[in-house]
Amino acid sequence: MKNMDIQGIEDSDSVKAYNVAIVGATGLVGQELLRCLQQRAFPLGRVRLLASARSAGIKIPFNQDEMTVEETNLEALKRSELAFFAAAPEVSAQLGTTVIKNGTVVIDIANAFPSDDRVPIIVPEVNLADLKKQTRLIVSPTAGAIILSVALAPIHKVNPIKRMLVSTYESVSGSGAVAVEELSTQTRLVLEGRPIVPHYYPHQIAFNLLPETDVFLDNGYSREEWRIAREVRRLLHANNLPISVTAVRVPIYYGYAASVYIELSRRMTADQARSLLATAPGVRVLDDPSVSLYPQPWVAAGQDDVFVGRIREDESHVHGLLLWIVGDNIRKGAALNAVQIAEALAERGWLN
Repeated sequence: MKNMDIQGIEDSDSVKAYNVAIVGATGLVGQELLRCLQQRAFPLGRVRLLASARSAGIKIPFNQDEMTVEETNLEALKRSELAFFAAAPEVSAQLGTTVIKNGTVVIDIANAFPSDDRVPIIVPEVNLADLKKQTRLIVSPTAGAIILSVALAPIHKVNPIKRMLVSTYESVSGSGAVAVEELSTQTRLVLEGRPIVPHYYPHQIAFNLLPETDVFLDNGYSREEWRIAREVRRLLHANNLPISVTAVRVPIYYGYAASVYIELSRRMTADQARSLLATAPGVRVLDDPSVSLYPQPWVAAGQDDVFVGRIREDESHVHGLLLWIVGDNIRKGAALNAVQIAEALAERGWLN
C-alpha cells in the first residue's frame, strides 16, 4: 500500500463509512485502536495514521496490507469525520480544539482535558446518556477510572457508594512503549547480575514496585491518583463522593489491578454483589478462592471485559465490601473504550 487512503466499507443506503484519523498511531494505544476498529468492523472509509515527524514513513499492517504513517497535520484531520487523539496531551490540547471547529469529532485518550467539566468523559457501560449530539470533543478517561467505573457503577446504581479507598497496581505499558522496553532491559540485566541505571522511571522497576505513577502534587498525591478520583466521581455522577487513591507502578507489561474498599448506603452481601456484577455489561466475575480463581492481569490481557473477584464483606463495617478488579489498560482502558464511544456516535448518526 503506497499511501494512507485505504477504503474500508463503502457508503451505501444502509451503511455509512467514516473517514478516520488516528493521532499517535505508532504508540501502544494507537496500534490497539487500529486493531479494535478492524476487529469490531467499524465502518471505515479513508483511514489516516498520524504521528510525530520521526515516525513518519513507518509501515503498519492493516487488513492484510500495510499503511504508511504521516506526520500529524491539520489538513488530514480536517478531512476526517472522526479523529482519535492518542499522542501526548499537548498534541490534543493544541490540535483538538482546532479541528472540532471544522466539524470533526475528536475522541481524546491523552488526558489533555482532565479538569475541564465542559468536556464530557464517557465510559459506554456507565454513562452513555451523557453523550450529546452537539458534542464534538469527548474524553475517554484514564485507564484506572474506566476499569474501576465499569465494575463499580452497577453496585452504585442500586446501593450508592458513600466512601471509597483504592490502591491501583499499574503495568508499565501505561507509560508507553519506552517503559515496556525499560522493563525488558532491566529484567535481563538483573538476571545477568549486571548493574542498572534507570532512564524512564526514577528508580529500577524490574523486580520492584514504585508508588509513583505520575508527578506529585503539593498535597502529596500524584496527578494520576487525583485524576482517577476526579474521573470516577464524574462517571458515577457522585461529585461529593470521598475517594482516596494510591497508585503503584508494578513490573508487569499489561494490565491494571485495583484493591478496592467501598462503604455503601446499606448492607450488601458478597453473594448479592456477585449476582449483580455477573449480569453487568462489560464485567466478568471470577471469584472462587477455594480453587484459586480470581482475576489476574495475565488473564485480562487482550480481553474486552473488566474482571472482578475476591468479593467479600468487610468485617469491620456492616456496609463495607472489598473487591479485586482487573482490566487491560491498553485495550478496555484506552483503545476499546474510545472505539465504543465512536460506535455509539455512529449508531446515532452523530458523525455526519
